[in-house]
Amino acid sequence: MSGAEEINFDGLVGLTHNYAGLSEGNLASARNRDSMARPREAALQGIAKMRRLRALGLSQGVLPPHERPNIGWLRSLGFTGTDSAVWESAWKTEPTIARAALAVSAMWAANAATISPSADCADGKLHASVANLQTMLHRLLEAEQTERTLRRLLPDESRFAVHSALTPHDALSDEGAANHMRMASISGAPGVEIFVYGRTASETKTGFPARQTLEASQAVARRHGLGASAVFARQAARAIDAGAFHNDVVAVAHEHVLFHHEDAFADKAALYAEVRAKAQGFAPVFVEVPSARVGLDDAVSSYLFNSQLVRLPGASQLTLIAPSEVRENNKTAAYVAEMVAQSDSAIGQVEYVEVRESMRNGGGPACLRLRIVMTAEERAAAAQGFFLTDALADQLETWVCKHYREEIAPADCGDPALVGEVQTALDELTRILPLGGDFYPFQRT
Repeated sequence: MSGAEEINFDGLVGLTHNYAGLSEGNLASARNRDSMARPREAALQGIAKMRRLRALGLSQGVLPPHERPNIGWLRSLGFTGTDSAVWESAWKTEPTIARAALAVSAMWAANAATISPSADCADGKLHASVANLQTMLHRLLEAEQTERTLRRLLPDESRFAVHSALTPHDALSDEGAANHMRMASISGAPGVEIFVYGRTASETKTGFPARQTLEASQAVARRHGLGASAVFARQAARAIDAGAFHNDVVAVAHEHVLFHHEDAFADKAALYAEVRAKAQGFAPVFVEVPSARVGLDDAVSSYLFNSQLVRLPGASQLTLIAPSEVRENNKTAAYVAEMVAQSDSAIGQVEYVEVRESMRNGGGPACLRLRIVMTAEERAAAAQGFFLTDALADQLETWVCKHYREEIAPADCGDPALVGEVQTALDELTRILPLGGDFYPFQRT
């Protein structure tokens, strides 16, 4: 395919970044509930990560935060008055609902959608299916705005097919690319798409919720016209119960390499066999981390596998973009150092990035990005203002420093002034990114 490359589109951390502990099964989120949050630092860390990848020679994009608090949703629940009054009333009378309306979890763009490159799809288009995220209330609210973002980014319907979220129901629970991996000889070649699910629609599960159903994964694969290139693999229940609420907490793939924990999948042998049988023009490489070396507890707490796996320009081996927590954990640090030191290792380099504010809410470097493989023609057809340049990064940093609060304590979350601060900032952002003056709900009312 003509000049195809994988581009990471990172979500900007929102202005109301806080630690509400809303996500059951996400151990970091629960552990840091009601801690002091630093929205400005969180957003700047995210932009610094984007800058770092671009400096390494990779293409990088950016996706906007959602409007939070979600005043339109609160109005649909019967709250009335000015926007500030709606928020003040909701916070005082319905704190559980209000916390959901305030969450900035859309920054984890890995949950925004599932993307299939045009090389894999029967109609030759790039397909994107918005995730319904129906398991958690605060995330269920994201789909409408995410779809609007993707339609602005991918406007050419002759090249791109953007699908609305599946019906939000327990049987069709879909968490997007966090439960989806792709393997291919190179990014632009036809590949094998691996959908990882935690349960079927007819099952109930004790313990932490299994957020992805087989039926949702199969529906997305059908929408995208993947045919026999799709593989469906079950996530191990013990991984979910250890805090791997998405597959990308225990596995990550890029090109011909799948890097995963020993306890990531219910039937590892069957997955290996099916990927090998369906691989076109490449020999899959499976890099398994033994539980004897790194237990699930260390894998989850450090987010070793929630790293980005990339190929730097001209490199013969892949590079792991890992959170600094991996370096600070003795077991994961030792394993990674040993792995990259081997001359024949598929992963030959590690780069550490600091995204601590995101990590404390349960999302590492890989959570913050949505991977989109684009040909040169598709990239030219996309909205160019979403692709990061030095000038855009400068603009975004200036915007963050101007509008974001340095700290948000739990007691600050109900401040009615937050609403005006956010709306002013987001209105300005629509003139920095190619969003338009009607992008956010408050701009249309």
